[in-house]
Amino acid sequence: MLWCQHQTKLVVEILDDKKVLTVQQEITFHNTSKDTLSKIVLNDWNNAFSAKNTPLAKRFSDEFVRSFHLSKPHEKGSTQSLVIIDQDRAFLEWCRPDSHPDIVEVTLRKKISPGEKITFSLLYYIKLPKDKFTKFGYIESGNYYLRDCFILPARFHQGKFTYYSQLNCDDIANAPLDIDLIIHIPKQLEITTELNELSLVEEKTHKTYHFKGEYIQQISLVLETKKTFERFKNDIIEVNTNLKENRIDAYQKAISIDKITRFVEKSLGQASHTKIVVSQVDYERNPFYGLNQLPAFISPFPDSFLYEIKFLKTYLHQFLKQELRLDPRKDNWIYDAFQVYIMMNYIDEHYPDMKMMGNLSKLKLVKGYNLMQIDFNEQYSYYYMLMARKNLDQPIGDPKNTLLKFNEQIAGKYRAGLSLKYLDNYLEKEIVSTGIKTFFEQNKRQQTERSDFEKILQQNSKKNLDWFFNTVINSRDIIDYTFSKVEKSKDSISIVVKNKTGVTVPIPLYGLQKKEVVFKKWLDNIQTDTVLTISKKDADRLVLNYKNEVPEYNLRNNWKSFNGFFKNNRPFKFNFLKDLEDPYHNQILYVPTLEYNLYNGIMPGMRIHNKTFLDKPLIFDFNPAYSFLTEHLIGNFSVIANDFKRNSRLFLVRYSFSGQFFDYAPDASYMRLTPMIQFRIRENDFRDNRRQSILVRQVIVDRERSPFIELTEQNSNYSVFNLKYFDVKTEVKNHFAIRTDLQIADSFGKASIELEYRNLFENNSLLQLRLFAGTFLYRNTDSDFFSFALDRPTDYLFDYPLYGRSETSGFFSQQYVIAEGAFKSKLDNPFANEWMATFNSGINVWNWIEVYGDLGWVKNKNTTPQFVYDTGIRLNLVTDYFEVYLPVQSSNGWEISQSSYAERIRFMFTMTPDVLVGLFTRKWF
Repeated sequence: MLWCQHQTKLVVEILDDKKVLTVQQEITFHNTSKDTLSKIVLNDWNNAFSAKNTPLAKRFSDEFVRSFHLSKPHEKGSTQSLVIIDQDRAFLEWCRPDSHPDIVEVTLRKKISPGEKITFSLLYYIKLPKDKFTKFGYIESGNYYLRDCFILPARFHQGKFTYYSQLNCDDIANAPLDIDLIIHIPKQLEITTELNELSLVEEKTHKTYHFKGEYIQQISLVLETKKTFERFKNDIIEVNTNLKENRIDAYQKAISIDKITRFVEKSLGQASHTKIVVSQVDYERNPFYGLNQLPAFISPFPDSFLYEIKFLKTYLHQFLKQELRLDPRKDNWIYDAFQVYIMMNYIDEHYPDMKMMGNLSKLKLVKGYNLMQIDFNEQYSYYYMLMARKNLDQPIGDPKNTLLKFNEQIAGKYRAGLSLKYLDNYLEKEIVSTGIKTFFEQNKRQQTERSDFEKILQQNSKKNLDWFFNTVINSRDIIDYTFSKVEKSKDSISIVVKNKTGVTVPIPLYGLQKKEVVFKKWLDNIQTDTVLTISKKDADRLVLNYKNEVPEYNLRNNWKSFNGFFKNNRPFKFNFLKDLEDPYHNQILYVPTLEYNLYNGIMPGMRIHNKTFLDKPLIFDFNPAYSFLTEHLIGNFSVIANDFKRNSRLFLVRYSFSGQFFDYAPDASYMRLTPMIQFRIRENDFRDNRRQSILVRQVIVDRERSPFIELTEQNSNYSVFNLKYFDVKTEVKNHFAIRTDLQIADSFGKASIELEYRNLFENNSLLQLRLFAGTFLYRNTDSDFFSFALDRPTDYLFDYPLYGRSETSGFFSQQYVIAEGAFKSKLDNPFANEWMATFNSGINVWNWIEVYGDLGWVKNKNTTPQFVYDTGIRLNLVTDYFEVYLPVQSSNGWEISQSSYAERIRFMFTMTPDVLVGLFTRKWF
C-alpha cells in the first residue's frame, strides 16, 4: 500500500486556437507533519515564462540562450486569473514571493493541525509557452508537450516547504499526490501520458479523457495530431515511447525494451507505477553526449545498441524521477549516481567488449589512437576530467541549480556514477547494489533524503565510509597518487607510494606480468609516503588505479616498470589531429594548417603540439609554415605552463612564452617574442559569468626594413612592457566590462581605460555603449606609429588578426577591429599623440541591422582638441566574426554621396576558429 499525502482533481479544457488551458482544480492537502500550518505553498512553474526578469529568464541569460529574451509576447507563458476558494466557499488570499514569481503562497483562514486536512478549489488559465525555450509547451505543428504546467503542492520536509523556482533543470519539488484528471481536447489530437486511462468519450468536435494516477510527483501530457508513440508492455511495466531509431523495427525495439526494463528491475526493484512515458523530447533534453554529436551517416555502433543506450538513459531518468521521493535539487547526486551506475553495469553485462568509438576501433588506420581503444565505460572519467583539468569541476553533492551546465548534464552526472562504481569495487560483496535496492524500497513508504541512502551504505559496510561522502561526494578535492623512490634487493623491490594532494582515499594497486594482471590490492589510509615491498617474481610492472576505478586527477604518473628500455620514461607516440590522453605514452599531435595574409599569401604548415582533449600543466605548440609568396619559412610557437589554484578566487596563474615570425609589409618580416604571466580570477559562485584577469608581459619586436614603410630606429626594434587588467561580466541581457592598459617603452609611456556596456531592453532593442580614454605619460618620438588610433590601430604589439596590417588603401585597409577609438569612418586626422577620448554607441533596428554613432576628441601636440564624429549602419551578421559597417554621416560630411563609397565600407572578419567556437561553448562553462 502506497503512502500519499494529498489528492487533486482537475478538469481541463484546451483552447487550441489560443494555446490556453482552462483549469478547474480541487486540492485536498493532508498535514502529515508535526507542525501546525498557517499557509500552503504551491508550485506554479508555468508562470516562470511570464516575464524577462524571472529566475528562469535570468538562467537563460546566464547561459547565453537568446531565444526567450528575443521572443514575442504571444510565445511566452503565464498563469492568469487565479482564484482560490476554500471548502466554506470563502476566498483565500494568495501571493507570489518577490524572488519566486512561479510560487504561490496561500494564506489559510484557519490553521491546520497535524493530522488534519483541508480542501480548496482553484480556477485559472494557463497560457502555454512555445516549446522552443525548454522543448515543453505548444509546438508549431499543432502538437503539445506539457510538463509542470499545473499548480500543485510543493514538497514539505523537515518542517518547511521547498521554494524552488523553475530553472530548466527538470527538478520540480512537488509533494506526492493522487491525481484525478478529466481533460477535454480537440478531436484531432491524440494523448499520451503516464496516468492510467479510465474512460474516453468522443463527441463531434472534441474528446474527453478521464485519467487517474497514484503517488504522482510530475504530470506529463503529450498531445499530437498524429500519434508517434508506440506501446510496449510486459509483466513488469507498460512503456510508451517515440524514441527515434528508424533502422530497427518494432520487434527489435520490443526485445531491447524488455531486456532493459528487466535489468532495471533487477538493479532497483519493482516499480510502484505500472506505466511510463519515454519520449524523444526527454532524450534530446539530456542526450547521451558523444553519440548525439555523430552525424547520422556515421554509424560506428550496431543499430540495436544505439537504440538501447538511448532508451536506457532516458528510461532510467524518467523511472527514477517517477519512483524516488527525494528532493530533486538538493539530492540530485543520487539520481545521477543511480542512473550512470546502472548504465555502466548494463554495458559490463551485455556489451563488455564495446569500445568508446564502437566499430571504428577495429580499423587498422586508427589503432594507435587511445580514443579508439578505450572501453565504452571508460569515457565517463574523461568527461569528468575535462572539467577537472580546467579547474571547473564542482562537488557532485552540491545542489543541481548551482552547477555549471556542463557539470550538471555531463561531467558531474558521470562523476556521480563513477563514484558509486568506485565504492562498489572497493567494498565488493554487492554492498552498494543491495543498498540501492533497500533505499529504493524505502521510497515506496515515505519521502527520503540523501542521508537515508548514506546510512544504509554505512550500516551494511564494516568499513568507515566518511572519506567517500566527505571527499568524493561533497568536495572538489582532487585525488592523485604516484610512485616515487624504488629500491631493489636480491629477491624483492621496495617502492614508495606518494600521496601528492594529501587527499586520503582507498587506491587499488595492480601487479602486472607481461601485461596480465597477477594481483590486485586495495591500499587504505595512504596519507603520506608509504613503502611497499613485493617479490621480483610477482610482477614486472606496478600500476596504481590500473582500471581507472578511482576518479583520479592524473593517471600519467601511476605506473612503474622494472624491466625494459622505457622503464622510467614513457615512449613517444605520434597521432594525427587529436586524441584522448594516453597515460602510458608521451603524445605528440600533428595537424596540417592553412593560413593567409596579404604579405605571405597562402601559408600551409604543420602544427605540432601536445594538447589532447584534456588540459595539461605544460603545453607546447609549434606551427612552422611555408609562405608561397615570399618562399620563406615562417610560423609561430608557444609554451604554456598552467598553475591551477584549487581553493582560491585566483584560480589560474599561467606562464607563457610565445613567438611569431611573419611579414608585416611586402618583403619585410617581423619577429615578436612575448614572455607573459596571466592571473585569472573568478567568483566563488562558478555560475557567475564575471571574470577578472591581470596580464603582465614584455613584447619584444624586431621589424625588418621595407622600401614601402618608413622606419626609424625607435619603431623598427622596440620592447614594450605591458600591464593589463580586465573585469568582464557577460550574459544575454547585460554586459559590462572594464579594461585598463599601461604600456612602458623607451620612446613612450601611455595609459588607457575602456568601458563597455550592453543592455537588452524589454522591447528587444539592444543598446551598446563603449567609452575609451587614453593619454601619453611621456613621448620621445615624432612618429604616429605608437599614437592612439581613431579608426584602426597600427597594432605595433601585433595582437590583432589583421590580414593587411600595413595597408593604407584598398580592400585590406578596410578591415576593422574594435580597439582604441573604434571609429568606423576614416577621417583626415586618424591619430592622437597626446590624448584621445571617444564614445561609441549602437542600437539594433531590425534583427541584425543596427545603427551606430561615434563621437570623440583627439588631442595632438601643439593643437587644440579636435571634435570628431561618425554615424552609419552596422550589419551584425555573426557577432565578433563577420560584421559590415556602412558609413552615412561623419566629420567627412555626407559620405554616401562622396566618391569611392565602396572604399569607405568597413568589415570585421576573422578566420580564427577559436572565436567562433567560443560563441557556442560559452553556455556550457
